[in-house]
Amino acid sequence: MNFYSPLRYPGGKGKVADYFKQVFKDNFLYDGVYVEPYAGGASVGLSLLFNEYASKIIINDIDRSIFSFWHSVLNRTDELCKLIHDTPVTVDNWEIQKQIQKSKQRYGLLKVGFSTFYLNRTNRSGILNAGIIGGRQQTGEWKIDARFNKKELISRIERIAQYKDKIELHNSDAVELVKSLRNSLPQKSLFYFDPPYYVKGKDLYLNYYEGNDHQDIATEISKVSNQKWIITYDDVAPIRKLYSDYRKKPFKLFYSAGSSNKEGKEVMIFSDNIYISKHPILS
Repeated sequence: MNFYSPLRYPGGKGKVADYFKQVFKDNFLYDGVYVEPYAGGASVGLSLLFNEYASKIIINDIDRSIFSFWHSVLNRTDELCKLIHDTPVTVDNWEIQKQIQKSKQRYGLLKVGFSTFYLNRTNRSGILNAGIIGGRQQTGEWKIDARFNKKELISRIERIAQYKDKIELHNSDAVELVKSLRNSLPQKSLFYFDPPYYVKGKDLYLNYYEGNDHQDIATEISKVSNQKWIITYDDVAPIRKLYSDYRKKPFKLFYSAGSSNKEGKEVMIFSDNIYISKHPILS
């Protein structure tokens, strides 16, 4: 599997990128627009763009930390890469970046973006509010720099920046973004919604959803009729009920959480106008 995103992201969907390539093939979406209202690590969108399935990707994240990182990748590439190259990966610097995140409204996008990247690569499972890999005393089996290959990560960032003219970045609420795009995007477009998990979202994301938030985005998605869409969620009864009118397929993801590998049961939900591609990832 190729790793295109510089971020490690909870619930990251890099492993479903091949499925979305098949969706583009089967639904004649080649050279279309791909939209990810909850971008996070944006691994699926980058895969589609780099492999020339999508001609343009639109990524969005309301979280200032995540938005600041992507803004820095696209607009402050050299400065971001210099910070990554020059900043030692130490517990002392981890403490500095942690303090920036605690008061991120006081800082500019580059400083917050670098802080986001630094903590993402040095925290357990890439979760910004999690603890440091190896602990503050660095007595764990893995140390703080275990996921911080500077040369490789800078290379990923520089490659993404080469495609900046084909990447549109937003810092909007997902509901508002869909409202603004569904009447203007071409028919040959695909929305991929990967909202915060229904059950464990509060533990994984700085901007998690409450019950009404899940309902609000479901209502807005139901109004998307010209374009195609796919949603992925944790496979739980409230989500199945919320999307009871739509076709669904369960699938499994294996992901790392701390020192162990776990299997996550998720569900993929499809718009009425999309052909559901066959793929080994779907049960």
